[in-house]
Amino acid sequence: MTAVLAASLQEAANQAVEEAYSAAEKWPPMNSAHEAYAVLLEEVDELWDHVKTNQKRRNLSAMRAEAIQVAAMALRFVVDVCDEERGRK
Repeated sequence: MTAVLAASLQEAANQAVEEAYSAAEKWPPMNSAHEAYAVLLEEVDELWDHVKTNQKRRNLSAMRAEAIQVAAMALRFVVDVCDEERGRK
């Protein structure tokens, strides 16, 4: 892996973690895998709206923000429901 790619991935990961922190401050933990999936799917649908836009007219910063939100909600999914205590309610 090149240093440039590694730095870009790290920056995106850091932004996703920051977004996950922000979401955790605003919203309680997700109650179930079904709820977490629904939240994640909503973010993917919002990203999909950007993807469907003509390539020359896409708002790349908005699309990136949606992709970061998808990553953040995937992290919340892992933390909120993928452990033995919370994930088997």
